[in-house]
Amino acid sequence: MGLLQNVMGNVTELPVEKAQKEFAPVLAKGESVVKAFNLFRDRIVMTNSRLITVDKQGVTGTRQTMLSIPYSSIIKFAKESAGLFDLDAELRIWVKDEAEPLKWQFSRGVDINEVYRVLGEHVIAK
Repeated sequence: MGLLQNVMGNVTELPVEKAQKEFAPVLAKGESVVKAFNLFRDRIVMTNSRLITVDKQGVTGTRQTMLSIPYSSIIKFAKESAGLFDLDAELRIWVKDEAEPLKWQFSRGVDINEVYRVLGEHVIAK
């Protein structure tokens, strides 16, 4: 699961409405985007059912790998920051049967506590 692992870039928030429209062709009936993020050309999307990552490859970015992770497959997650209200933070998510976690560095302007809360609501509920 090397997709987006150990990414050194920063994640910024993407408007939910834009992500809902962009991902409409692959969302299940009744599935909706809760949070969405950009990482250069790549995407991280949290829906009410799963976490979706998109890794765009090549110079033009026309080739892409989409990974869907049901919240029930997430066994633990962690955020690391200088403090409760720190603006820069790293999010790590461990997926069942994978040794290494997915990692993302969130930049200023993204409320990591809100991301952590939303993730918790969906993982704990499953």
